[in-house]
Amino acid sequence: MRIEGVTKTFGKVYACDDVSLDIYRGEFFALLGGSGSGKSTLLRILAGLEQPDRGRILIDGVDVTRLPPYKRSVNMMFQSYALFPHMTVAQNIAFGLRQDRLPSAEIRDRVQHMLELVRMPQLGNRKPHQLSGGQRQRVALARALAKQPKLLLLDEPLGALDKRLREHTQFELVNIQERVGTTFIMVTHDQEEAMTMSSRIAVMDTGAIVQVSTPAVLYEYPATRFVAEFIGGINLFEGRVLSSDEETGMVRIQCEHLDAELLARHTDPLPEGTSVSIAVRPEKIDVHEAPPPRGTVATENVVEGRVADVAYLGDVSIYRVKTASGAIIRVQETHVERSSEPHYDWDDTLWLSWEAASAVVLTA
Repeated sequence: MRIEGVTKTFGKVYACDDVSLDIYRGEFFALLGGSGSGKSTLLRILAGLEQPDRGRILIDGVDVTRLPPYKRSVNMMFQSYALFPHMTVAQNIAFGLRQDRLPSAEIRDRVQHMLELVRMPQLGNRKPHQLSGGQRQRVALARALAKQPKLLLLDEPLGALDKRLREHTQFELVNIQERVGTTFIMVTHDQEEAMTMSSRIAVMDTGAIVQVSTPAVLYEYPATRFVAEFIGGINLFEGRVLSSDEETGMVRIQCEHLDAELLARHTDPLPEGTSVSIAVRPEKIDVHEAPPPRGTVATENVVEGRVADVAYLGDVSIYRVKTASGAIIRVQETHVERSSEPHYDWDDTLWLSWEAASAVVLTA
């Protein structure tokens, strides 16, 4: 499907600002952004529940922009699930098929197929109040898929589930999507959810798409400071380019915030004096109890500091290390051995290092 130059305003506010996007057939696509970013408005435009001020929506090359929802091969699964409480599970799944006046035998076969797809073949006669939250979510999904839409829209589909059930259901939804082959477009504010479930993600901010890519590229190579901060934890250091070597791709940056010179790799040469931000993920930083030996990769970027805060999270420990210049650096250490305590304590002096290739230079 294709979104071409879609713009939607509410008064003077641009909910969607000239959004253009290609979504491939059969992929699990996520619209990721914070509150007010425009992701839900774009989803409602795709569903036909809102009309854009400008732009077009094309599904398989057909312009559906002005078609009402019931004439589009699109279905939507709401966060609240919106199941009919007086109907059984089977009747809920069959509702849209009966509205389309399909033959009874075909309705019965599709309902049974949907129940098997969501692993609830024996629960067709139950009412929604007799189901768990995860089961109600699967019934809503089965009802949405029963009409065999070309496009299924999911509005914060796991928001009503507890953390453990949400994690389990993420993989279940992905497996179902792979089996049916329907294009899924999900709206979420949860970056972990988007990265777990989707093949590609569009990050939105104030009505515009900031970056579109795979989860791995968004995490490792964010295009802007906003994306770097929104996807996962990040350390950001401001600085100015001292020199840029086009052959090696190495950039030397003066970072006054850390009172240090930093090295980073960047594909394009940068003019001397260019203002940049250096982004380093907490898990890319190595921790040393003594200065690392000179002449090693570990000495490309070295900063000394004292432990200001410690958080033990079971699988990892988070340290906030304060440098002499007053900067706070967040470090994440994965626990590979069984231990009941973090390795370092408050006020311990540590040397932090990271490779030049681990740092991302952001000019936008």
